[in-house]
Amino acid sequence: MGFNCGIVGLPNVGKSTLFNALTATASAQAANYPFCTIEPNIGRVAVPDARLATLARIGKSMKIVPTSLEFVDIAGLVRGAAKGEGLGNQFLAHIREVDAIVHVLRCFEDDDISHVEGSIDPLRDAEIVATELMLADLESLEKRIPALVKKARGGDREAAAQLALIEPIAAGLSAGRPARLAIGAEAREAARRLDLLTAKPVLYVSNVEEAAAASGNAASARVARLAEVEGARAVVVSAAIEAEVAQLAETERGEFLQGLGLADSGLDRVIRAGYDLLELITYFTCGPKETRAWTITRGTRAPRAAGVIHGDFERGFIAAETIAYADYVACNGEAGAREAGKLRIEGREYVVQDGDVLLFRFNV
Repeated sequence: MGFNCGIVGLPNVGKSTLFNALTATASAQAANYPFCTIEPNIGRVAVPDARLATLARIGKSMKIVPTSLEFVDIAGLVRGAAKGEGLGNQFLAHIREVDAIVHVLRCFEDDDISHVEGSIDPLRDAEIVATELMLADLESLEKRIPALVKKARGGDREAAAQLALIEPIAAGLSAGRPARLAIGAEAREAARRLDLLTAKPVLYVSNVEEAAAASGNAASARVARLAEVEGARAVVVSAAIEAEVAQLAETERGEFLQGLGLADSGLDRVIRAGYDLLELITYFTCGPKETRAWTITRGTRAPRAAGVIHGDFERGFIAAETIAYADYVACNGEAGAREAGKLRIEGREYVVQDGDVLLFRFNV
């Protein structure tokens, strides 16, 4: 079960610098000119979770295996992308393949780094990208509508129902409203099924100067307000600092961040926010061999969660021995939880909760 976030934005906003830091590699060429990232670069990063170390200590595990999230560095977009300007066609094709959008916005001044629009204005930049995505979505719907209208007039009820969902979404796009903000849960679900670009959840990342890494600046505050209005998420990072942190040894990173007044890495916040954006949760398996984190979507039932480990677990599912994380820690492990009556036997309809420590019973 793979999940990925596409990193998008105008050229020279810090996308590739952020990606390089995320993956601690130099696989994406960060350069001061548009379109330096021609093909999407893909990197898998561990999702930070302090619970893993606690479980491993209690379970006396030999190793820890975190869950991961995939990030895709996508070529920079410019005005006219929906009409193929710049690398627009590639941009739109690659963004269709991701589950969520991480939109990097430049919130810092630097005379040595050019801006494709000539000035620093993150809300304008956000609007440029959003407009291009909406234009692409609108074109996609307008191609579908005539055929649906014809079928609906011929008495096709399914076509009429689909038209009733699509037309308000198209009207919203024409008025500058992304599909994810479509009115009504049914319309929003229809937008996702139609694979519309603007139906994807969005995380805004405000890339600020080093001095503003801890508290942000006036520009990032504007982005935060935009995210609140749209029901999106927003995170403040300094890509320059994160690039430095990525080059340090693990033991040196905490002290370096503390010296800058940062409680944790901005990248950790981006990863966690991306994880939350996709409505993902984590369950654990814990034993002498390893403590491991597994990713599922919120609302997943036990058999499907078991299938993330192996298809046989889902096909032959019998039950799930379940201990809540807090109970596992309070009872000092499985034996203590069992003795205290905190270990539950859950069946096929059980909805797995974030932090559950599970052992699946199955037979194939």
